Amino acid sequence: MEDNEKPQEKPEPEFISFQMEHIAYKTLSNRTFLGRKPYAVDDPKKITAFIPGTIVNIYVKENHKVKAGDVLLDLQAMKMNNHLLAPANMVVKKIYVKQGERVSKNQLLVELK
Repeated sequence: MEDNEKPQEKPEPEFISFQMEHIAYKTLSNRTFLGRKPYAVDDPKKITAFIPGTIVNIYVKENHKVKAGDVLLDLQAMKMNNHLLAPANMVVKKIYVKQGERVSKNQLLVELK
């Protein structure tokens, strides 16, 4: 290690308390627990890719009215075509992808209003 580098600080372990079947437990948290991403509720107005893949077809255009269950686009991943559906009766606000484009996991594809 060079003189100007600081050693990486480790987070302090913390105790976690939980209860199962009327028995209380206390345990130390581990590095995996401390480094996990916090849970975030999905926004139904933002359609994202749940897996990396390729956009095969886009069935809607901007300002197009869609009903619940209408197919918005096809995402091909792992040799399967996945239909991404509208969650409710809405209007397409913006389309962020083009046909044939490769997308990564959690990439925003379509925004509804």
